[in-house]
Amino acid sequence: MDEIQRIYTIVNPSLTEGKITLATNKDTETISFVDVVLGLSHERNIDLYVTGSNSKMLSTDIVTEFRDKATEIHMAPLSFSEFYEAQNDKMEKQEALYEYMQYGGMPLAVLKDKGEKEEYLKGLFKTTYFKDILERNKLRKTEAMDELCTILATCTGELLNAEKLANTFLSKRREKIDKETVTSYINAFLDAFILSEAKRYDLKDRKFINSTRKYYFSDPGLRNARLDFIYPDEGQILENVVYNELCYNGWNVNIGTFDSIEKENGKSVRKKYEVDFMATKGSETIYLQITDNMSNAETKKRETRPYILLNDQIKKIIVVNRPIKETKDENGFTVVGITDFLLAL
Repeated sequence: MDEIQRIYTIVNPSLTEGKITLATNKDTETISFVDVVLGLSHERNIDLYVTGSNSKMLSTDIVTEFRDKATEIHMAPLSFSEFYEAQNDKMEKQEALYEYMQYGGMPLAVLKDKGEKEEYLKGLFKTTYFKDILERNKLRKTEAMDELCTILATCTGELLNAEKLANTFLSKRREKIDKETVTSYINAFLDAFILSEAKRYDLKDRKFINSTRKYYFSDPGLRNARLDFIYPDEGQILENVVYNELCYNGWNVNIGTFDSIEKENGKSVRKKYEVDFMATKGSETIYLQITDNMSNAETKKRETRPYILLNDQIKKIIVVNRPIKETKDENGFTVVGITDFLLAL
């Protein structure tokens, strides 16, 4: 059953002499597609798939409506490994990565040529995602929602909260937007699977920090489409791609953070450190730092310093945007090229 958002609830035909009558909020004897599906679930030899836009019914609604009689299959865009496989050796791994970072893994975007890709991805926001959000939440299209989505695209992978986003909106638009509205719009983006969020986790105190979190786009092509493909921040997109790939492969991903007391000029100073990702799957946990290169001594010190201070037994990986084979550095940390890391997950 496809496009279930277009199916309407009707009054039970036994009460209308068999005529099809659309149900209203006042009608109590009704039949919806949920009733039909539940009825079919009692039949033998039926394998039923229900698909459609999430504007009318979200995953949380599905779980409630079908009373544990259904399994949710969340369809994501193509991962990088799937995208690379689809190229059939037409591209080298690094070339494929740059293509994926620019246009992402929405299936139609993979098949189209460059000019068509951009128009398709831009249109996807207008005709599908935003339409779904407005219908689902009974909202009207506003410039505030549009601008907030663009700000989130610009700030991909930055620590944010509703107050900071409201202040950013004010500085960019010279208009006020309250924190509650920001929160409601972000929740709508999350529900529509435009965004995912990663929470901060204190690696020493072993607890979540709820003050700020990071937001990543479900597809890098969609993120770039919001910015008209003119804001190619490679570091942000790399981080987004790694985050998505980890999630696709069943990892639970958070942002690692901790404080360290250090001596500077004879005084004790509290410093904050961050690990790009703490990823957990089952009993396995890994730390990840993503960087453009490790050839610069200052960059290397910045990326490895948090790992050295943590000094625990958790596997520590540095993912470098270079075609290098997996190796160990002098501290015993794993260093691996981005494409090899993504394809090995």
